[in-house]
Amino acid sequence: MKLRLFAVSAALLSTSLLTAVVRAQSDIYLCVDDEGHKTYTNTGNTKGCKRQEIAPVVTVPGPRLPARNAGGNGLEQRATPANYPRVDDDTQRARDGDRRRILEDELRAEEDRVARLREEFNNGEPERRGDERNYARYQERVQRLQEDIQRGENNIVALRREIAALRQ
Repeated sequence: MKLRLFAVSAALLSTSLLTAVVRAQSDIYLCVDDEGHKTYTNTGNTKGCKRQEIAPVVTVPGPRLPARNAGGNGLEQRATPANYPRVDDDTQRARDGDRRRILEDELRAEEDRVARLREEFNNGEPERRGDERNYARYQERVQRLQEDIQRGENNIVALRREIAALRQ
């Protein structure tokens, strides 16, 4: 008997909490201060707040997936129209090869650029230039070199990821 009473009271408590949460989330108040600034809030506990009547959110189900082909081979219909231009396999392979070559060239160039920047950076102590009599200018250049090196390393990682994702 005690267990049943406990279960019923727990169910009532959870239902009332859920109702309170849903109700609290649905109340929206428009608050206008003395200067005329408008603020929207979910609590109307300040002066000049008025509860807004908001219509319930309407949900619409998404479109159904296309039916399977009548041939029964398990392939679904293509989303592209029949007259959509197609590329033959040889042309696509040539384009993929060109893309790989371009990405590898960019990777080599970026690696060379980062190597030059690291050499100039000299482990955080680059050689001072004649126009850097002011120590702040020198620090700005050191910071810029660090940022350029980091950006270049990020580019190298991205290029390697892009090359790895290419079809073989």
